[in-house]
Amino acid sequence: MKMRWRYIGVLFLVLSVFMFGLAGGVLLDRYVDKASAASANGDSRPDTTLLIQAWRLIDRYYVDRAAVEQQRLTYGAITGMVDALGDTGHSTFLTPEMLKQNENYTAGSFEGIGAQVEQRGDYVVIVAPMDDSPALKAGLKPGDAIFRVDGEDMTGKSIQEVIEKILGPAGTQVTLTIIDAADGSQRELTLTRAKIVVNNVSWAQAPGTTIAVVRIAGFSDQVSAGLKKALTEIKAQRLTGVVLDLRNNPGGLLSEAITTASQFLSQGDVLLQKDAQGNIEHMPVETGGVATDLPMAVLINYGSASASEIVSGALQDAGRAKLIGETTFGTGTVLNTFDLSDGSAMLLATREWLTPNGRVIWHQGIKPDEKISLPAGVAPLTPATLKTQTERAYKASRDLQLQRAVDLLMCPNGGCASDAVKFPGKDN
Repeated sequence: MKMRWRYIGVLFLVLSVFMFGLAGGVLLDRYVDKASAASANGDSRPDTTLLIQAWRLIDRYYVDRAAVEQQRLTYGAITGMVDALGDTGHSTFLTPEMLKQNENYTAGSFEGIGAQVEQRGDYVVIVAPMDDSPALKAGLKPGDAIFRVDGEDMTGKSIQEVIEKILGPAGTQVTLTIIDAADGSQRELTLTRAKIVVNNVSWAQAPGTTIAVVRIAGFSDQVSAGLKKALTEIKAQRLTGVVLDLRNNPGGLLSEAITTASQFLSQGDVLLQKDAQGNIEHMPVETGGVATDLPMAVLINYGSASASEIVSGALQDAGRAKLIGETTFGTGTVLNTFDLSDGSAMLLATREWLTPNGRVIWHQGIKPDEKISLPAGVAPLTPATLKTQTERAYKASRDLQLQRAVDLLMCPNGGCASDAVKFPGKDN
């Protein structure tokens, strides 16, 4: 068993062709050999005699012989062990197919409905729909529970079972019965699966303002390079501020999170990491940020997790930006990928990460400076939409979170209906 990758954050499953989309990032920089991995916590080994006894009883007596399938039961046993740790939504077991789709997500393209999900009680729930995805277009929202798939009840089913039912190639359809996050009502949606190319960085000028809106949809490879390009264009156009939109961003690569935050910070740490012994590792800001003095605000919501929380927490701790929206998901562990012999893997939490000021994020999330929720039925505006809107349409959109952030940046010295944002190095 070898540990390959280092992840940050909560596990999210992207519903793709046997999909797995992460909201924890990876650092291809640490490896553990088979001996050291196997010897860790050697005094906590399971009772293998008991496990074999249970297997033999099932194999001999269980009446549904078609269900007694070696790989299925083996994967179920491993899943049960990991789930017994109680690290719901973080530590998990991945089939070989799920592991492959995780790699596809970090590369920026996959097939599916485009939603991150997690197990919560008896249901698999939506954590975040992805930009321009079938899930977003169908109106899926963070917190929505998947009740039925093609008419089959998913109550009490594992996340793997639910995903298997939703999977399928681009162009095919799947019907979901959803329990609404807000009022518990049910609705039925038919989605057409699609090939999703993740456009992780986009930007547009908010109509009628001098403010740029930069959307980061996920922290896959090369996101920071795209961000640098966008910020360079924004500065060249002499725009006066930037709203960094991290809503429904499930996270991604830790290295990209650090480089992203470093575009807006000139010193200090981006995050801290704490191991099981309480040792703290500082993860410093990288030099050479291109927008360290550009006034900014950040948008967050419950769908913001992992790398999104690292970036928003770092900017908040540094007093660099005001956070607008809702409390984030609450990711807080570093996940390591441990390869198993058949190509499957386990993601296990091995470290906890904190904001630069030492704030705990795990299960608590990053709280906004101003709590603002979107009205029912209103989806966040994206740069693609902003580019086509008139000023009147923008004002009528009811994206109250974005509008508030833009107003704050347009009035840094007061004089507007909304309170002014104070920025380091600026007269207020």
